[in-house]
Amino acid sequence: MEPYSKEPATLIEHVFPGDTNAYDTLFGGKLLSMMDKAGGIACAKFAHREFVTISIDALTFIAPARQGDLLEVTGKVVFTSSHTACTKVTAVAINKATWEKKKICEGFFFFVAIDSMMRPIPIPQFVVEDASEQEDWDHAKKIREQMLANRKK
Repeated sequence: MEPYSKEPATLIEHVFPGDTNAYDTLFGGKLLSMMDKAGGIACAKFAHREFVTISIDALTFIAPARQGDLLEVTGKVVFTSSHTACTKVTAVAINKATWEKKKICEGFFFFVAIDSMMRPIPIPQFVVEDASEQEDWDHAKKIREQMLANRKK
């Protein structure tokens, strides 16, 4: 079974007043929701399956997004196992006055493919094609191994 698409999925949204805190910066939960959606869509595009989130690696919040910015959130499948896929999700804030982009957050999201009865189902496997993909694969595999080890405790 071959992947349908290795292309990333990108979502773009405005940061509106209702999305911000008292400092006019984006709520972390709003960003986390967008990142989760982008990761799930990337998995669905990759495998033509339905996925649910099973784990999120520690996110790195690098900088805030401000009211009026655009958010560009991109998820890309970087690792698979028999039923799970991992996406590397990157969030970028775009200042509409200057169109300057800055990375604001990055993390690894793990999803499991499910059938209509919510049972895990097999997915196509990701094949590494270059050094950058290998680096992300290795990082995601290490996270997954740690997650599985913690589950056994």
